[in-house]
Amino acid sequence: MKSVEAWARKKMKDPVFKKAYDALEEEFALAEALIAARTRAKLTQAQIARRMGTSQSAVARLESGRSPSLASLRKYAKATGSRIEIKLKAG
Repeated sequence: MKSVEAWARKKMKDPVFKKAYDALEEEFALAEALIAARTRAKLTQAQIARRMGTSQSAVARLESGRSPSLASLRKYAKATGSRIEIKLKAG
């Protein structure tokens, strides 16, 4: 069985796949930042959900990086003892 890394290297050679992957850069970065905040806080998704007054599945959806609302991000930040910082950078 191939490793995930080997599969990804092969797929990234396909220009259509790479373009679609690159288009999701912001979503991947957001997901990574949310999971890092949870890890720093040493909390599970269920613990964050309780602090936010929501379900574990809602926290999992937030951590997928799929365009959460600013209100949800604020609740997540508060639950993990983090703060939100939004930056727009020149392309």
